[in-house]
Amino acid sequence: MRTADLMVKCLENEGVEYIFGIPGEETLDLMDSLSRSDVKFVLVRHEQAAAFMADAYGRLSGKAGVCLSTLGPGATNLLTGIADAFLDRAPLVAITGQADLGRIHKESHQYIDIVENFETVTKWNTRIEVPEVVPEVVRKAFKVAETEKPGSVHLELPDNIAATQIGAAQARPIPPIRARRSSPDRQSLRRAAELIETSKSPVILAGNGVVRKNAASQLQKFAELFDIPVVTTFMGKGAVTARSECYIGTIGMANDRQIPDVFRKADLVVAVGYDLVEYAPRMWNPDLDKRIIHIDFTTSEVDLSYVPEVEIVSDIRETLELLEGMISCNKKAGYTTALHQELLDTFETTGKMDSWPVRPQRILYALRKAMADDDIVIADVGTNKLWVAKFYPVYANNTLLISNGFASMGFALPASISAKLLYPQKKVVAVCGDGGFMMNVHEIETASRLGLNIVVIIFDDSGYNLIRWKSMKKFGNAFSVDFTNPDFVKLAESFGVEGVRVQSSDTLEQVLTWAFSRKKPVIVDVPIDYSSNETLSSLL
Repeated sequence: MRTADLMVKCLENEGVEYIFGIPGEETLDLMDSLSRSDVKFVLVRHEQAAAFMADAYGRLSGKAGVCLSTLGPGATNLLTGIADAFLDRAPLVAITGQADLGRIHKESHQYIDIVENFETVTKWNTRIEVPEVVPEVVRKAFKVAETEKPGSVHLELPDNIAATQIGAAQARPIPPIRARRSSPDRQSLRRAAELIETSKSPVILAGNGVVRKNAASQLQKFAELFDIPVVTTFMGKGAVTARSECYIGTIGMANDRQIPDVFRKADLVVAVGYDLVEYAPRMWNPDLDKRIIHIDFTTSEVDLSYVPEVEIVSDIRETLELLEGMISCNKKAGYTTALHQELLDTFETTGKMDSWPVRPQRILYALRKAMADDDIVIADVGTNKLWVAKFYPVYANNTLLISNGFASMGFALPASISAKLLYPQKKVVAVCGDGGFMMNVHEIETASRLGLNIVVIIFDDSGYNLIRWKSMKKFGNAFSVDFTNPDFVKLAESFGVEGVRVQSSDTLEQVLTWAFSRKKPVIVDVPIDYSSNETLSSLL
C-alpha cells in the first residue's frame, strides 16, 4: 500500500469520524485513500473554517478533531484555527500536504516551512519523511493532542512520501491506549481539606478544565454539600448548572461585580480546572492576599498573583470525590443565596423587556426559553460574546462554546456545523456579531450542502462594537469601526437557505420557533441596541 493508505488506516484506528478541509495537489494521494475510507471528508470553503470545525469537534467530543489542507497558503489559512485550539485547550490534529522532499531545500513554488510556522501554536509538530514511522507519528499525534491540557498537533505529509509504496508488514496501526491518571496525593488532599475547613469565606473558581473533562456533576455536588459559592470563567460556564444556588455568575471582565462582592470577601480561592489564559489572577487577587488551592490535571502556571498553598494534580472528579469525605463542616456563605436569587431575578426582569432595536438581554432570554438544557449555543467573539458569557444561563455541561483563550472572531458559524454533525438531534445556535459572521460567511454554503438546520443569530449594528465601545471609553471617540452590511435575508436566499429580519422584539420567540422547524440553515438578522453595555460588568 501507499503511505497515504497507511495514514488513513491509522486515522480509522483512532476512531476519526470526520476530516474537515480542502484538497490540493499535494494531498491527492491522501484524498484518494480517504475516498475508500469510512472517514467522512467534509469539504469546506476556507481552511480557517476547517480548523474551527475540528476545534469545536474536539471540545464537544473529547476526541481530537481533524483538519486537512494542502501546502503553502492552504496551510497558513489553518493557522488561526490551530492557534485557537492551542489556547482554548481543544484537541486537534492538523494534517497538511507539502512539496516533494527533493525541492524543499531551495526556492520552490508555494513552499514555505510550515513546521516552523506552526511551532508556537502546537503541542507537537513534525514532518513525515520516512513512510515506516506513520503508525508511531499518528498515534503520538492523537495522544499528545488529547492529553491534558489538550491542544493542537500538526503533521506534514510531503506528496512524494504520501505516494511511496510500503510493505504490508510495516502497515500496522498502533492500538490507542487511554492511560488512567494516578489518584490524588493523600497529603495534598489532607492539606486542602484543612484549608477549606478553617476558611471563613471560601469561593470556588471553576474553569474550562471542569467542563472539558465532564466533572460538572461532581463539582456541583461538592459545592452544594459544603455551601461554597461557585464563580466560573467564560469557558467554565456549565461547570455548575445555573439553577444551583451555589452558582453566582461568571468573571472575565476588568470590573466584574464578583470581584468586590465575592473575591474581596474570600480568604480562600479553590481553583478547579482554572486556566490563566482566560482571566488573569491579578484581576481577583490584586493584593496577593488570597490563599489558593489548585485542583487540575496539570500543575499551575507560575504567576505572582497565583501561588497555591497546595496543588492537587490529578483527575478533577476523583479529587473532589475524595475531598468530600475529608471535610466535615458546612461553610454556609450567607450571601450566596441572595446573589443567586438576584441572578435569576435579573435574567427574568431585564430579559423580558421589549425595546427597539432589540437589546442583547431580550435576544438571549428568548433563546434560552427556546432551547432545551442540552441544546448547544456557540458564541462568536465580540460584544455578543460578553453578553452570552455574562447573561445566558447554562444548565448542562459542555452546551456553550466560547473562544476565550485565543478569542478568535469567525469561530461560531464553522463550529456550529461540527456541533450539528456530532449532535443532529440537538438544536444548535451560533450567536454572532455582524463582524464575526462575515469573516466565515462562506460556510453557510457548507451547512446548506450538508442539510444542517443550524440557526445563526446576527447581532446587527454595522460595526465592530466591542472596539467602538472600548475606544469611546478610552478616548471619547471611535475611529474606523463602522461598515455596511449586506441584506442578510437576501444573502441567505442566495445561498439557498432561509433568512428573516426581526421586526420587533416581541416576535423573537415566534421567529426562533419557526427557525428551528426548518430543514436547512436559517439566518436571523436582529438589529441590536448595545446601549446597556455598561451594565455588563455589574451582572452576576
